[in-house]
Amino acid sequence: MPLQNRVTPFGTIERDSARGLLMGNRGGRLHDPATRTLTRRRWTSHHWIICVTEFRQRRRTVMSPSSYTELFFLDEVTALAAGHRPCYECQRQRALDFAKTFAAGRGQSHIKAGEMDRYLHSERPVRGQKVYLLDAESVALLPDGVVVAKGSDCFATKAGQLLPWTHRGYRATVPIDTGQQYLQLTPPSTVAAIAAGFLPWFHPTATP
Repeated sequence: MPLQNRVTPFGTIERDSARGLLMGNRGGRLHDPATRTLTRRRWTSHHWIICVTEFRQRRRTVMSPSSYTELFFLDEVTALAAGHRPCYECQRQRALDFAKTFAAGRGQSHIKAGEMDRYLHSERPVRGQKVYLLDAESVALLPDGVVVAKGSDCFATKAGQLLPWTHRGYRATVPIDTGQQYLQLTPPSTVAAIAAGFLPWFHPTATP
């Protein structure tokens, strides 16, 4: 049975055998080391990061007793929607680019990682505190790489259309449903960073 370590754009963690392009963590161990199953915890700190799956030939045993819980994402678009940000160690330049555009999106000249984490934590989908509803016209104005939802279905914005999301990749684009409301999953601060020039990485299944 697959481990419960695949993250959806909603920020939930599911079981799925698909391999994601990126991994990350939420600050510490979320699993029971004896059973390699998740506890009720879904984060241990505000520091939710996105990492590459290969870095300096390091080898990891997933959900080991003495390690943080490794989480996996279809792509960067998914990880950003769930409220994560690039890691300063394995993705330093990517993290610096994100911080630059994150600050610009907030009208600041610079910002530290801890500040970004505090902003993001208040906006993350799993917090369940804020709901960002958008009409079809507002969705059409979003930059590429933002994730919205209609019911239980997630869609990434790209070239004025929507890419249906799955753990294994994106399906063919569909038009924005006029007259419908969508739930914005990508945190507003991250949307502002994307609008300021940060270009999220899509899974290869994403179509124009």
